[in-house]
Amino acid sequence: MTWRPTLLALDVDGTLVSYGNEMAPAVRETVRAARDAGIHVVIATGRAVPGVYDVLDKLDMREGLAVASNGSVVFGVEPYELIKAVTFDAAPSVERLMEAFPDAMIAVEEIGVGYRVNRQFPSGEIGGNIQIAHVDQMIADPVTRVIVRAPDHDVAGFQETVKSIGLEGTNFYIGYTAWLDMAPQGVSKASGLETVTSILGIDASDVLAIGDGNNDLEMLEWAGRGVAMGQAPPELLAVADAVTGHIDEDGAVAEIQQWL
Repeated sequence: MTWRPTLLALDVDGTLVSYGNEMAPAVRETVRAARDAGIHVVIATGRAVPGVYDVLDKLDMREGLAVASNGSVVFGVEPYELIKAVTFDAAPSVERLMEAFPDAMIAVEEIGVGYRVNRQFPSGEIGGNIQIAHVDQMIADPVTRVIVRAPDHDVAGFQETVKSIGLEGTNFYIGYTAWLDMAPQGVSKASGLETVTSILGIDASDVLAIGDGNNDLEMLEWAGRGVAMGQAPPELLAVADAVTGHIDEDGAVAEIQQWL
């Protein structure tokens, strides 16, 4: 094969780190080797900005551009520079979700800082500065991202209810648990990466993207080579150009190494 990626777009949780936020030494060394080989390394994650810096510190790499909040936020890493932020009116959707899940935890992103929440999330689930606020205050102004967490519900029932509600004007993703991410309509990791490639003068066909979740679907379809982790859901496996190993097998390492 003569194709070689110019840019490496990497999901974080389930791709670079375990679900306990641990990074294997082989992952760190391989991603750094890609950077040293001249490939642009771009984090593309559902995490907010502080969570991006957490994984960059694990990689010992503070440079370039990054995509946060499922594409709603694009920023320069060092020094921090907000390049793009896309917002939406989350109030109608959040109000309907609170009617369906009155005990849900709600988090609204504060760009570059952390989150405002109506209740404390379990330790380690969200990062940055966390402030308690009333839901009405949290959604009074347009936001970049909303998280809805309903731990007392199973994922199948949660998914069915969410889809029946109708969340017009949003792009939403449901995780492996009863966890919902809402972003502005038309926004995804792919749209965030389009901003990055435009700045760098790189074509999507020259991008290698690796991810493991439903919020990676658009990114894998958009990239020249989209690779799903071994534990990815069927929907993601269906659109991937290739499937690598499970996170427990350092699957990202096997995929990246073949291009070095």
